[in-house]
Amino acid sequence: MPETLADIGEFGLIDRIEALLQKEGGRPRELVIGMGDDCAAFRPRPGMDLLVTCDTMVEGRHYLSRHISALDLGRRAMTINISDIGAMGGTPVYALVSLGLQSNTPAEDVDALYMGFLDALRPFQAVIMGGNITRSGGADFIDITLIGEIPSGTWVRRSTARPGDVILVTGYPGEAAAGLQILLSDPSAPGLRDHPLVKAYITPSHRAIEGAAIARSGLATAMIDISDGLLGDLDHICDQSRVGARLHQKGLPLRPPLREAARQLQRDPIEFVLGSSDDYELIITCPPEKVEEIVSVVAASGPLPITAIGEITPPSEGEGVISMTSPDGLVRKLGRSGWNHFYQ
Repeated sequence: MPETLADIGEFGLIDRIEALLQKEGGRPRELVIGMGDDCAAFRPRPGMDLLVTCDTMVEGRHYLSRHISALDLGRRAMTINISDIGAMGGTPVYALVSLGLQSNTPAEDVDALYMGFLDALRPFQAVIMGGNITRSGGADFIDITLIGEIPSGTWVRRSTARPGDVILVTGYPGEAAAGLQILLSDPSAPGLRDHPLVKAYITPSHRAIEGAAIARSGLATAMIDISDGLLGDLDHICDQSRVGARLHQKGLPLRPPLREAARQLQRDPIEFVLGSSDDYELIITCPPEKVEEIVSVVAASGPLPITAIGEITPPSEGEGVISMTSPDGLVRKLGRSGWNHFYQ
């Protein structure tokens, strides 16, 4: 039988993790004290601002352990945090990882989880410098604090969009949401994990490289990653910037796999594009004359599609209102959507 956490105990697990990180992880020069002390210590690089984010994933709420491997779960948990750093134009540097685990968890699953963390961090030469482990009395959880850096003053916020800006989006929002519904509707279907939409849900991609390039260019007025759904996160921009937005339904990016999935699930594909979905794509706003330059900046980072889907409008009656123009020219207001931990 595989060795469990009950077999090796807390300190045995800590020793195991430290050994794995020493073998597989890196150690930047700025890291002064790593794991093993009460605190880690690092020296910020001159001329750089620090960015800090954190995110918690709870089993049964944010992931379904029966549908995801420990390796993919580790990648996914770290990707979510990298996406937040990238949405402001930064690059990840250090991570702190806290885990709540059952005593019957196989130790090799924890190894795989950390390998997933490291796989996501490795392209940035970022490292795990500490964390915490506790026995969970209920659902397992993963809590990550990620520290990034960015040249001073070059970050892009969600509160600086302006009326007249074009709204751009990377990739294909809504595919992860459709993938989750496919997974839940027929979890025993053969070849399910190879379905492109299921893969979009289980192994999402961040856009940190593109976000950093956009921030360096100075072309964007606002930026946010899509973790609450396209409409929900656009609403965050509108709320923080005190503006409205107009979307054009004909411009929303839709690929055939999403159209087909929506048909099979008897749903409108636009619901997936706009609704709750953790795609980790970017919403970007910029002046109309800067659109082609931003498209070129993103293209230089890799073959990632970027689509103009609407424009920022003046606020309506003191607050942002999002509307959408349908193909027949009708305009309708859209209610707030996206993921809300306490409403759903």
